[in-house]
Amino acid sequence: MMQFTRSVPLLPPIGPDGLSLLLEEDDSPKPSLGGSWPWRGRLLASPKTLGSFNTASCMEQLLIHFANAIENNDATLAQQILWVLNNIAPPDGDCNQRLTSAFLRALIARASRTGSCKMLTAVAACADAELALHLHRFSAIDLANYIDLTPWHRFGYAAANAAIAEAVEGLPVVHIVDLSTTHCMQMPTLIDLLANRPEGPPFIRLTVSGLTTTAAPPILNMTYDELGSRLVNFARSRNVAMEFRVIPSDPSDAFDSLIEQLRVQQLVSEGEALIVNCQMLLHYIPEETVGVIASTTNVSPPMLSLRTLFLKALRSLEPTLVTVVDEDADFTECDVVRRLRSAFNYLWIPYDAVDTFLPRGSEQRRWYEAGVGWKIENVIAEEGVQRVERLERKGRWAQRMRATGFRSVGFTDDAAGEVKSMLDEHAAGWGMKREEEDLMLTWKGHNVVFATAWLPA
Repeated sequence: MMQFTRSVPLLPPIGPDGLSLLLEEDDSPKPSLGGSWPWRGRLLASPKTLGSFNTASCMEQLLIHFANAIENNDATLAQQILWVLNNIAPPDGDCNQRLTSAFLRALIARASRTGSCKMLTAVAACADAELALHLHRFSAIDLANYIDLTPWHRFGYAAANAAIAEAVEGLPVVHIVDLSTTHCMQMPTLIDLLANRPEGPPFIRLTVSGLTTTAAPPILNMTYDELGSRLVNFARSRNVAMEFRVIPSDPSDAFDSLIEQLRVQQLVSEGEALIVNCQMLLHYIPEETVGVIASTTNVSPPMLSLRTLFLKALRSLEPTLVTVVDEDADFTECDVVRRLRSAFNYLWIPYDAVDTFLPRGSEQRRWYEAGVGWKIENVIAEEGVQRVERLERKGRWAQRMRATGFRSVGFTDDAAGEVKSMLDEHAAGWGMKREEEDLMLTWKGHNVVFATAWLPA
């Protein structure tokens, strides 16, 4: 990661016409956008004074002022805040410092892409190679081992697998549509679970979406054809007959080609149970802040977001079960400062949690934090259709599901017990709670990932 002091000369102690004016105690009204000012007195360029900024709340406020300076094209103020942030938030520091450093890099990238603050554009241009995030390409075995390190994904796997097994009990043919970001890493455990049914395993038809434009981490270093072959062989080793199919489709068009292929499949495969397993991929479908499309049917409202269009199309397939698992945060604000606040107050969790399962300097830790950094950069630096990280909270997804004809189905005590047993394998900070009929993964009491299950109403 770039050390900004290599490209930006160190500033002298900031005088009365610089950043200190912002941080000086006075009785004038403060802007509401940045909230209340947490500092008192004049900022001096000394380690002791800089140390007073080394709290999460102060770093967040500095990032907000930096973002506002970029949006207002105030290069002088941006350079001064940049100097402070660079000195208090090293990329190899504690969890709050690494978090702040990732947001700082994302804001620099935003300035470079939007052309605001020419000084920052020059900084990014002369150190582009250092600014670039280097995402690891995983083998299937490496990815499986990597995912097992933390319950971030395993929580949703365990909850969804338990719900799926209950929904297809006694059914001879099960068609699973896996919409996930982790390249079918959930499937071996589910295959094992179905292989051990008292009545014998079902025939499994597994369909996945081969993403055509959206490429978020983790990245797999093999084709889906090769991955499918391995999964079919694994299923055979468990005495489970399975077919694997890839349909090129993408969240950017609400998986239109996938939905059409599923409709065709239903015409020739009557009697199979259709399971749609959505693991942290639906938030890549554009929502209302990206744009809406005209409805071709006589429905109200006449304009639909792609998310609504997808859920309506999914409901028309009469699925046996739909599982929806995703991160419980809201990254849909049009205003970058509000997005920054929301992302900063959610994405501290992976930086805080990583210390419990990966040592400093380890290769896997670099992979892990590069993936989080990619998310931060996409949320902050990108706009329009390029900004694909558009999380919504559980409550908003529940509204969407109910509005398109689904009803929630609760997780059984057995399912909750399976999830708790999995969490026992991880650090004490991880927990689980019930929210109405749903399950929520927590870290130190803060919501992280939700798991929900749905039936046609």
